Amino acid sequence: MPYDVDQRIYRGAGEQHDGIGRLSAPPPWRSFDGETLADDDPARSARPDPRPGATDRARLYRPEQSVVDAVDAALLLRRPLLVTGRPGVGKSTLALSIAWELRLGPILSWSITSSSRLPDGLYRYDALGRLHDANLRRYERDSRPTVTPDNRTTTHQYITLGPLGTALVGRRRPRVLLIDEFDKSNIDLPNDLLNVLEQGEFTIDELARDESADAVEVATADGTAAQVRGGRVRCNAFPIIVITSNGERSLPEAFRRRCVLTTISDPDESQLEKIVRTQLGDERFHQAESIFKEFVRRRKTGESLPVDQLLNAIFLATSGSTGNSVTGQALARAVLGPAPAGDR
Repeated sequence: MPYDVDQRIYRGAGEQHDGIGRLSAPPPWRSFDGETLADDDPARSARPDPRPGATDRARLYRPEQSVVDAVDAALLLRRPLLVTGRPGVGKSTLALSIAWELRLGPILSWSITSSSRLPDGLYRYDALGRLHDANLRRYERDSRPTVTPDNRTTTHQYITLGPLGTALVGRRRPRVLLIDEFDKSNIDLPNDLLNVLEQGEFTIDELARDESADAVEVATADGTAAQVRGGRVRCNAFPIIVITSNGERSLPEAFRRRCVLTTISDPDESQLEKIVRTQLGDERFHQAESIFKEFVRRRKTGESLPVDQLLNAIFLATSGSTGNSVTGQALARAVLGPAPAGDR
């Protein structure tokens, strides 16, 4: 059935719905046929994200229309979404919003550093743990886990899928994966990811060499379990992958071509006011309006002040015993930091 462009999958309007069920068939070149070997229980998918404040951040998030359009394009094309923007504009919150609105459960998260490598995202093999256990059982004939006779499934306690590996396990409903601060990665990681993201699969070498069972159960990054056959992990529903970048360095063109690109721009004064009123309420906005105006003025002079610093400052200025007091104002300005010498 053709996709109705007026009936969006993701809306960014702060309301949960089952729009993921309306997702049309993928383009022929992005259709995956992996088995559904993971638990797709809707009740489990609906559980709240355990991160502090994650549900409220997701519910109150209001992306600009161009970002909503980019999310829907990525969903329909089964492509990763590459989101650029300055720190604090809401790039990571976008992933929370998508997962919450579409009832896809807690997000998976892979925070990138300069030492991050592709295997870190796919799976971890505890070779030392296996060697230690093998030595403890060195007099036994076979140290492998016992095969369950009814379904030929073993539990492999030495392999744990990483966040990307967990996202690629076969499911009827996609998982949301946040790959955060990707521009901090080493120079090889973008190119290393190309084949995995294009093919929607990877191989666990340690299992591919083991033909003792038809299926192996392994742990996942979110504390559940998934089955793997023949060492091959292949998605069925391509995961919703949100890759964030602060724009600190350019990414390879080959990598960018395989993503849907969007930029979250710095909010203007009216958008900032809407964010504060939505997150903290009208009363707190009025109580700390002087701090709000100072924040806006300093940003206009070129200071790089993240939006979350404004929210933290207003919260301190209007909360509890510090609310609307000299102490509260002082704490709020401590969060914002001193203004540049020429701007005082």
